[in-house]
Amino acid sequence: MIKSIITDIKGSFTLKNGVKMPYLGLGTYQSENDQEVVDAVKNALQLGYRHLDTASVYKNEEGVGRGIRESEVDRNDIFVVSKVWNADQGYEETLKAFDESLDRMGLEYLDLYLIHWPEVGKYKETWKALEYLYAQKKIKAIGVSNFLKHHLEDVMKDCKVVPMVNQMEFHPYLVQQDLIDFCIENYIQYESWSPFMQGKVFELDICTDIAKKYNKSVAQIILRWNLQKGIVAIPKSVHAKRIASNADIFDFELSNEDVSFLDGLETGERTGPDPDNFNF
Repeated sequence: MIKSIITDIKGSFTLKNGVKMPYLGLGTYQSENDQEVVDAVKNALQLGYRHLDTASVYKNEEGVGRGIRESEVDRNDIFVVSKVWNADQGYEETLKAFDESLDRMGLEYLDLYLIHWPEVGKYKETWKALEYLYAQKKIKAIGVSNFLKHHLEDVMKDCKVVPMVNQMEFHPYLVQQDLIDFCIENYIQYESWSPFMQGKVFELDICTDIAKKYNKSVAQIILRWNLQKGIVAIPKSVHAKRIASNADIFDFELSNEDVSFLDGLETGERTGPDPDNFNF
């Protein structure tokens, strides 16, 4: 369990290449590409967040870019992430999709670019494109999302650069500790999406009990659990109070017993698609 490096909202984990990735970020999935996402980004940055996560398929990259420009935070101090969608995978297609994402955001580079899903027959060529963009210094770090162990091993068989990040569905019912351990062994930073099980975690009495113990909300308990396991968390919200509440997790620490208890809730239940069985 990682303790000493959890400091404050601007703290980070260090990727294999030395790039610092803030361990708490703002997710923008389903945030509307209008004033909604602009305000969410500005609110988060004002509160001290320095990590923003979007994707081409979210259709809000323009709004995220606008929020960055309208904030008072220097672009170089913000860790910006986007992802290449399945329909855009392949070598040349990925290069084009990356340029289009940059144009939409109005940025000159990305801090992290991910393959959104392991599109069979395409993700290895897509990875080669990411390696090229990384070599051209258009991206500070490259990684994947929704890649299981066998997907990672397939990429690692003949890649020049090992993925630096793997963004996965992660919550008390889907811990996948074996995959986390594999990523740790290979210096791949684990990152979570859907840490609240699309809201289902708030219905679990056991999580409510832990929240009462620490005088914190269930969301704060879950996010703190993420960080103490060395996992980057990007909770999504467009509400200023919720964005602030999600960041109020640096004045307490879960006991080893409570971390282990949350780990032990694993059932293998997914709230999102199975990386081995999706059709989009």
